[in-house]
Amino acid sequence: MQFPRAFVVICSALFLCSTLTYGQQASPPAPIAMTPTPTPAPAPAPAPEYVNLTYLLSVAGPFHTFLNYLESTKLIDTFQNQANNTEQGITIFVPKDSSFKGLKKPSLSNLSDEQLKSLILFHALPKYYALSDFNELSTKDPVSTLAGGQYTLNFTDKSGTVHVDSGWSRTKVTSAVHSTDPVAIYEVDKVLLPEAIFGTDIPPMPAPAPAPTPDISPAADSKEGGSSSKALPSSSSCHRIVELSLSVWSQLVLAVFGGLVLLS
Repeated sequence: MQFPRAFVVICSALFLCSTLTYGQQASPPAPIAMTPTPTPAPAPAPAPEYVNLTYLLSVAGPFHTFLNYLESTKLIDTFQNQANNTEQGITIFVPKDSSFKGLKKPSLSNLSDEQLKSLILFHALPKYYALSDFNELSTKDPVSTLAGGQYTLNFTDKSGTVHVDSGWSRTKVTSAVHSTDPVAIYEVDKVLLPEAIFGTDIPPMPAPAPAPTPDISPAADSKEGGSSSKALPSSSSCHRIVELSLSVWSQLVLAVFGGLVLLS
């Protein structure tokens, strides 16, 4: 009796094990968790190209005097930093070498080092401005320069020509040397002199030279005189004509008188 009971227990255990194994095999697989695909980050915008102001000013035009002032005052680093390391950029008004040579009164040789630095900084705006921006900028006068404080400029846009007024200097933009964000360089034909240095006792602008009056050419007079002299005979020629006519008449009278003598 013990053997059949043990056999039944073993068979029951085997049946339960097989049932559990079948149940595990028949159950559906657990769902696989889906991990979201990461969205790629947008590529960063390319950095603007580095602008070498020393190179531009040395090859673009006759700007050696202004460049020498930038280097001697060590402001070239300030301009380079504003041009390449700020979001605003820079706008520079560069006088030609002839503008500095023609500057006699007032002279720059009497300025202190700080005044000279302020004068050079006065030629730059701490922001990039294209030529088309000056039409709107002219309505916001005065405009602060890189020198700050009282160093301001006034602008006027007349039919696309930009005029610059510093109080002492009134000039205009003659050409665009470089105008690509973030750097704009414009040529002007005068040195910008600030009132903050030279005061408000500005000498009057010279009056424009009067238009030249047309002169009568001496050559025309001589030609006219020559033609009149040809048209009117001189007194000596009149005397010669009279003498010739008298000699002819005298010869005719003598010939007639001689003929009458022979006939008689």
